Amino acid sequence: MFDLSPLWQLAALGALIACGPLLWLRLRSRAATPGQRLRALTVLTLFLTFDLVLFGAFTRLTDSGLGCPDWPGCYGSASPLGARDEIHAAQTAMPSGPVTHGKAWVEMIHRYLASAVGVLILVLCVMSWRHWLQRRAAPSTRPDAAAAVSPAWATLTLIWVCMQGAFGALTVTMKLFPAIVTLHLLGGMGLLMLLAWQAQGYSPRPLRLNPGLRAGAWVLMLLSVLQVALGGWVSTNYAVLACSEFPACQPGQWWPAMDFEHGFTLWRELGVGKGGGWLPFEALTAIHMTHRLGALLVFSVLLLFAWRLAASGEAGPWPRRLLLVAGWQLLSGMSNVVLDWPILAALAHTGGAAMLLTLLAALLAQIEQGQRSVRAQALPIRPVAA
Repeated sequence: MFDLSPLWQLAALGALIACGPLLWLRLRSRAATPGQRLRALTVLTLFLTFDLVLFGAFTRLTDSGLGCPDWPGCYGSASPLGARDEIHAAQTAMPSGPVTHGKAWVEMIHRYLASAVGVLILVLCVMSWRHWLQRRAAPSTRPDAAAAVSPAWATLTLIWVCMQGAFGALTVTMKLFPAIVTLHLLGGMGLLMLLAWQAQGYSPRPLRLNPGLRAGAWVLMLLSVLQVALGGWVSTNYAVLACSEFPACQPGQWWPAMDFEHGFTLWRELGVGKGGGWLPFEALTAIHMTHRLGALLVFSVLLLFAWRLAASGEAGPWPRRLLLVAGWQLLSGMSNVVLDWPILAALAHTGGAAMLLTLLAALLAQIEQGQRSVRAQALPIRPVAA
């Protein structure tokens, strides 16, 4: 299951892919300050990570997750070209199975992109520490937003992406184990949130809200993460079509028979129930309906929060952004059901979830900046001794 012989080839390929965005960024930011360069690199990495999350969803939705059944390469090779014979043999033995030439390329492209994002995050970490050490060695009076962002954030992001790579390996070697696949999806979302938070730190825009709205933003974030986890559980268990209608679940049934015990037994293989037998259809229905009820809760809380945020008069475009993403999620989620789960609607739904969490992370970063500025202004001014 693990053959590390092509690991360095994959790392080199990831570095080569990352050179393109890094060179483009270097040419565009020759006259920028270190803080501006760090912010530009963070935003660029955020954008490419968003693309990686979507391509990961495409890999899952096209059943390409086992297109190369080992890790990190493909049958011990750095690309499907070196594994043509093995892939051909597997495809001949099972033409509609998990291993085909097309699926192998989809899986490996996902790994190449992940390697490139890992390289970008490594460069971000090195640049953050370098700038921090330079500032300590030669303090400057010139304002630089990067000085307020600890390199610990970039270090945490590097550790996070390494853990994400480990979960990617387990996704393959554990044969799409639903809990591992869901955690891998959440890891990608967490990476987006970390990068979004850092990007706001390099360009501070403090947002001062009352304690109630601040708490509401954190509650909305928590509920949204839980809802994305439920959505991942629906997708990894292939429970999207357990309900074939909207707003009812099944023809003439708003509350059909459901098996929550089997559906929410977390540590089990794909398609297997609690006792080791086949996962009953009622369990898939329970998974789907729980996600729908969660969506209703999150949508209601988001509408209330956006309304209160707009009424505060301090939020700028944030209420409109949140409502647009909420509407996108509602329409794409409905499309998955009524159009029989087309891949475009499924990708749109995953992208909407990623955008919602990214926006909430950026919003919370601004709110916490505002909170720090309020605390700083409240500190007493000490008289200077004569």
